[in-house]
Amino acid sequence: MSTLDHTLKPEATTARRLEIIAGTGRRRWFSADDKARMIEETLVPGAVVSEVARRHGLAPQQLFTWRRQARRPAGADAATEMPQFVPAVVESALPEGAVRRRQRQRTRPVDRTSGIIEVEIEGVSVRVGRGADAKTVAVVIRALKAGT
Repeated sequence: MSTLDHTLKPEATTARRLEIIAGTGRRRWFSADDKARMIEETLVPGAVVSEVARRHGLAPQQLFTWRRQARRPAGADAATEMPQFVPAVVESALPEGAVRRRQRQRTRPVDRTSGIIEVEIEGVSVRVGRGADAKTVAVVIRALKAGT
């Protein structure tokens, strides 16, 4: 049979490998000594991490993770790596009089002309102050435009 002969039916003499995995896989556990021994194997000059991992049935990433963990100082554990947050402080509600006093203390003189919009259409001017309802202002401007 030539390499160019392509058929849809496989030949009966072709042997194929079939792997059957029985049961559920479990997470394997390695002692600290086992991990240290495997890490030492990767540190030998000329050693290839992938080969060491394959020999022990591991993924190379697992060995790299163990190497990184081994380089950490002894005091660095998961508790010190957790992000540190500032505790939230919730104040209880103040009595009514204290709230009023605080509001008076915080107020400062405000320029009365700040925040005012002045619209002038053909000699008619309209001043819109703070807190004016947008719909009402729009109706007034439309009425001014319609009257001109």
